[in-house]
Order: sequence, then structure tokens, then C-alpha cells
Amino acid sequence: MKPSAVLQLIIFLTLSFYSVPAQSKDGLRTPAKGSAERRAIMDSLRDNFKGQAVTFKVNYLKVHNGWAWVDVTPLDDKGKAVAEGGPSLLHYEEGAWKVMELPELPEDPDDPMPAEDASPRFIKAAQKKYQRLPADIFPVKQK
Repeated sequence: MKPSAVLQLIIFLTLSFYSVPAQSKDGLRTPAKGSAERRAIMDSLRDNFKGQAVTFKVNYLKVHNGWAWVDVTPLDDKGKAVAEGGPSLLHYEEGAWKVMELPELPEDPDDPMPAEDASPRFIKAAQKKYQRLPADIFPVKQK
């Protein structure tokens, strides 16, 4: 094999490894620890911690059809929480995961933390704001 062909093959394999195959796997899933998709999701969350080296304790993560719902706790290098953490909604667009704005809801004493609990009221408002958002990425309430 010619050196240029070997170089092209190495470049192709490297780009294939680092691409996030979100659109090729459209079923409901939790990306595996260490997978390129999970790393890309965490990297998009890490952008909120400029200048800090953080890792995340993943409390919940589900992905479906280019949407992700994740609940994480940011940790420092000693494993101590550096912020409160909580849920985030992400969308895969233009080749990258982007954190989306959560819908604002009027206060309701019966539903004081609708986003944190992914309440039915919150999910309905999120689907109204983002029409292709699948409901199955949100945690199922235990009765």
C-alpha cells in the first residue's frame, strides 16, 4: 500500500472514531460509559464550566432521535461536587450536541420542581416548545 493511501486510511478511521453516530442509532438508549456519543454529550455540558476540569456523576441519561435528557452532578478531580447539578435537555444538530433552553412554567405548589422531576406538565411544555422531542427520554414516574 502506498504511503498516501495508508495516511488516507488512518485519517478516515480517526474521523470515523470521533464522529458521533447519533442519527444512525435512533432507538431509545443509554450511551455506554466511554462511548463517543456519551463523551460528546458530557463535553457539551462541560462547556458550562469554563476553566474548571470537571467530570460528571451521571444520575440519568437517555437518548432517542437526536434528543437527550441527562441529570448529572459535576465533580472536581477529588470527586467532590462543584455545583448542584441537575437535568439538561440536549439536541444533536449540525454535528454536535447542544444544550437547549428548558421551557418556563408558571409556579404550581403541587409541582414545585417540574423540570427536576420531569413532571408530565413539564414534558408537555417541552414537547410544545420542541415538537419532535420524544417523551421516552424522560424518567418514568414510579407510583
